Amino acid sequence: MPVMHIHYPSGALDASQKSTLAGRLTDVLLDMEGGAQTDGGRAFATVLFTPVASGDWWVGGRDDESYVSPPGRFLIRVSIPEGYMDQRHKSSVHRAVADAICDVHGRAGDPKLGANILVTIEEVTEGNWGAAGRTISLASIAETVGLSKTSDRFRWVLEYFAAKARVFRAAGYPAGAGGLLPTALETSDTSAGASSVDSR
Repeated sequence: MPVMHIHYPSGALDASQKSTLAGRLTDVLLDMEGGAQTDGGRAFATVLFTPVASGDWWVGGRDDESYVSPPGRFLIRVSIPEGYMDQRHKSSVHRAVADAICDVHGRAGDPKLGANILVTIEEVTEGNWGAAGRTISLASIAETVGLSKTSDRFRWVLEYFAAKARVFRAAGYPAGAGGLLPTALETSDTSAGASSVDSR
């Protein structure tokens, strides 16, 4: 259920560039989902464009281009379910997003190219995603997008949450604290403290 929210200076992208960029970034989102070229994967792949008015985006204490490298200011916030990507996956997203923006602008050859393309990956804690009025688990998201529960990718997810369950148990988290996959609850002491979530 990843979301990319792109902030950019008003006028920096025309309709054609936005369309091209949305397509490129959707491919990045689907790759993030483990190659989820399914209807379920595409339904979760959201790209939002938010223009920022002139005078509302300051870099280095200035609202001009003094400290801005081509192709200009871009802030991309990528929301993903917690525990879905290891550092290698996250680094590949940083690169793919910057490459997509630079390619759309066709600006090459500048040694500082992309220096003002800032990409933050924000993990949404397990149990905090919701759709259709229900809390949904990363396990159910993986199922919806077609990520095999026997894949290396999902094995890593299970290892991540098993480790988190051990930390919760050791720290004495209270029941109902949230933050664990339902499967992690099944294999750990329930005093590790996460309420089950609807994984339908």
